[in-house]
Amino acid sequence: MILIEKTELPDEALPVAALRAHLRLGTGLGEESLQADVLGGFLRAAMAAIEARTGKVLLERQFLLTLEDWRDPVGQPLPVAPVTALNAVVMKDPDGQERIIAPALYRLVPDAQRPLLRPVAALLPMVPTGGGVQIDFSAGLAAAWPGLPADLRQAVLMLAAHYYEYRDDTALGAGCMPFGVSSLIERYRTVRLLGGGVP
Repeated sequence: MILIEKTELPDEALPVAALRAHLRLGTGLGEESLQADVLGGFLRAAMAAIEARTGKVLLERQFLLTLEDWRDPVGQPLPVAPVTALNAVVMKDPDGQERIIAPALYRLVPDAQRPLLRPVAALLPMVPTGGGVQIDFSAGLAAAWPGLPADLRQAVLMLAAHYYEYRDDTALGAGCMPFGVSSLIERYRTVRLLGGGVP
């Protein structure tokens, strides 16, 4: 399974002004533009870390999931949530030929934790041996920063501020996340259960 992000958030979608206010940085003398790239980098890092911890895409983007075969032909779990649209499902033959699967053959089962690509009939189309399948989909909790829940907005700003304040510190343990951020994102984390197939 390979998941790639097809579209990246544009710089103007990042809440640089909100982070600047959170950090109580001064303005004037043209310094805003000098630090915009630096603050934007910390915001991107904070969003990526929170998305990795929660399995939730914060701001809507387009993704491409490549599989060698279905995990379960009754329903393919999608690796991030919430999925807002299935844009295309493409079957790839061993020789590289591609064919688009008709949208009438599958449907999205929306879920805040584990969205699914399900067949309209009994099973998803068979993947050719040596071939694969690509699922192009859009996912995100909000289309823009103001649409995010307040606790997630706060968590992003707090984590970006933490990265900013400790940008020269290399002594923190791997995976370290401030307690305040962890507590804000806890309710969004996906609970993983062992065993079983597609719910």
